[in-house]
Amino acid sequence: MMKINRRDFLKTTGAASAVGLFGLPNLALGATGKVVVVGGGTGGATAASYLKQLRSSLDVTVIEPNEHYYTCYMSNEVIGGVRPLEGILVGYDGLRARGVNVVHDKAAAIDPDKKVVKTAGGQEFPYDRCIVAPGIDILYDRIEGYSEAASQVMPHAWKAGEQTRLLRGQLEAMEDGGTVIIAPPENPFRCPPGPYERASQIAQYLKRHKPKSKVIILDAKAGFSKQGLFIQGWERLYGYGTDKALIDWQRGPESGVVRVDPDEGLVETYFGDQIKGAVINIIPPQRAGQIAQVAGLADASGWCPVDVKTFESKLQPGIHVIGDACIASDMPKSAYSANSQGKVAAAAVVMLLAGQEPQTPAYLNTCYSLVGEDYGISVSAVYKMAADGSKIASVPDSGGVTPMDAPDWALAREAAYAHSWYNNIVADTFG
Repeated sequence: MMKINRRDFLKTTGAASAVGLFGLPNLALGATGKVVVVGGGTGGATAASYLKQLRSSLDVTVIEPNEHYYTCYMSNEVIGGVRPLEGILVGYDGLRARGVNVVHDKAAAIDPDKKVVKTAGGQEFPYDRCIVAPGIDILYDRIEGYSEAASQVMPHAWKAGEQTRLLRGQLEAMEDGGTVIIAPPENPFRCPPGPYERASQIAQYLKRHKPKSKVIILDAKAGFSKQGLFIQGWERLYGYGTDKALIDWQRGPESGVVRVDPDEGLVETYFGDQIKGAVINIIPPQRAGQIAQVAGLADASGWCPVDVKTFESKLQPGIHVIGDACIASDMPKSAYSANSQGKVAAAAVVMLLAGQEPQTPAYLNTCYSLVGEDYGISVSAVYKMAADGSKIASVPDSGGVTPMDAPDWALAREAAYAHSWYNNIVADTFG
């Protein structure tokens, strides 16, 4: 596998990022049938779009309750005041223009024997193959005192939209000198670098507007994705490690939040320390979205085991699970992973409907994080299926990572790449 740089990753956000790496000329000529895609987020929308692009004769329906979708990626810029909420809002007209039938209803059940998806509105959609991209469920009860109601006081903002708006509003209303608490979950969870990018974006806002305030990250984990790069950025921009630091990362099991009191505005750590915050961002543990649980697609871990060649469920034949919900070995739960998996699943479904054996895929992921203004960092990787088909593993010496001690011009370029990547992936996914 050839080494690929980050500039090339931007160019491969389209078909080449997964489908093109197969080499699939005249893909499954004659393939036809009904495919129902449950979930219109990044994974589901990508799968639906590429099903139609690969075989226009397919009858493709997306079932998604929301008429508009807020991307979680770049939502931290909204929280930090850099981007308006409308700047992460996308719609489904692009999918419709590609020939996809978009139904705004909630999938309530999937009957794998009758091959029918049933909705909360009483509709039924038969399928020959089904692709499920349900995203995540928030496990509120894993933290004592936390609940869906409590999230209106201590927002998680891990599903973008109103929660994003709420957290941003709390930061704006906070007096200078207030403490912001971020409590990330243990692995696995959606967007592993996300809490630390969020801390960065909030610190950037505080530095400009409320310099007497600070961010405390209460983290049960001992480390996190791109840790060295983040900490170097925090040292450069926010005084990390000094008595004037805008970010304080407290790590280890004793620092994990186990109880919250929304009325008192405080959190309690494992060893009983109680810390008050003016703004408290609780990010609870997660699992695959509700329909995956209802349809018997998730195992005891709460996530969905799949055949990594096709993303077909190991528990329910004929149903493929992609995105944050699936267990994808080394691939992180990220937007780019979901986009890549959507293309792999779409190609596999087209081949299977044509009675052909799916070819061995390659997979991509890249993840940008914005530490500050004109300060971006990234990691990217190419993945392949293990020889025995058991897992997805990163290809040695593929992709790349922002170098430590990168000069200012390189970090500014990474930030520009991040914004370019966002525009490209939204256009590729939603049209």
